[in-house]
Amino acid sequence: MNQENINNNVSSDSDEITLKELILDIQEWWKYLLSKWLTIMICGIIGGGLGLTYAHFKKPVYTATTTFVLEDEKSGGGGLGSLAGLASIAGVELGGSGGGIFQGDNILGLYKSRTMLQKTLLTQVEFNGKKELLVDRYIDANRLREKWVDKTELVNLKFNADSLKDGEQFFKPNRLRDSILGVIVIELNKYYLSVTKPDKKLSAIQVDVSVQDEFFAKAFNNELVKNVNEFYINTKTKKTLKNIKILQHKTDSVRAVMNGEIFTAVAVADATPNLNPTRQVQRVAPAQRAQFSAETNKAILAEMVKNLEMTKMSLLKETPLIQVIDQPIFPLEKTKISRLKGAVVGFVLLMMFASMYLVTMRILKRYKL
Repeated sequence: MNQENINNNVSSDSDEITLKELILDIQEWWKYLLSKWLTIMICGIIGGGLGLTYAHFKKPVYTATTTFVLEDEKSGGGGLGSLAGLASIAGVELGGSGGGIFQGDNILGLYKSRTMLQKTLLTQVEFNGKKELLVDRYIDANRLREKWVDKTELVNLKFNADSLKDGEQFFKPNRLRDSILGVIVIELNKYYLSVTKPDKKLSAIQVDVSVQDEFFAKAFNNELVKNVNEFYINTKTKKTLKNIKILQHKTDSVRAVMNGEIFTAVAVADATPNLNPTRQVQRVAPAQRAQFSAETNKAILAEMVKNLEMTKMSLLKETPLIQVIDQPIFPLEKTKISRLKGAVVGFVLLMMFASMYLVTMRILKRYKL
């Protein structure tokens, strides 16, 4: 038992000595850094100057923000289910119009999809009385052509409107152009575009575009919101619109047939003004056949018109309501690093780096590494 106590006492003394050595070692390093205060201070002053210069020449970042509310009526099967039998006459399926395509937060993904971003980049807008594509504005704002000066194929790459056909926003396939657009889309997603729901309990969606070009930020934000919301509404109502088109065509066809039979019955009577009483078959049979066909088509037309109107009402119900709350207006919100902040950050960072460098060099010298 006594031997064990002795070992514990020795261990405690050893721990105490190690802690003392650690404290002394820290004090020694602190005195060493204090002895180099002039060098560290000079480095800090240089860092402050660099930070001040950076803040002075750093361009401000402009943020364009659009906030809107999306109200999407859930399409149920009750109202449409009662029309299924009637619609089957015309061979039309009255189902939902794709209500499950964009459920939850999936619409947020549309804003970051390549299709929507590329379509927006290839949109022509007007800047100070001059029309140009947003992608050209982005390239000029980021001085990409100056970086491509040694690559002729990139310098001469055009995104002009001459390649547009019938108002379409997409160009014919081009590997080089598509690759550049792909890189720009990635940069937009990574650095410049933010799509969020500020409050998870609400259906409000906020779209932020933050770039150094104020005109590009506003125009790109407006066009992106417009393109995505139009695509969203068109996709949600695509199936019902197709059904309406089919029903409208069939309704017009039945109405034309019915009108034709009515005129046929009258034409038969006009064609036999002085009919022999013993030859009534020449008038009665064709007239009754035309009248029967007209009555049949009249009944079919009534049901089809009912189906058509109910489908139009279904379209109104299924069309999502998108109400814009806030849109970007000039001047946009501007974010810029102040000169004081730049100087302080530069001063502190370079002082830290100088201290780390001095400590590292002393360690290497002490242990001859």
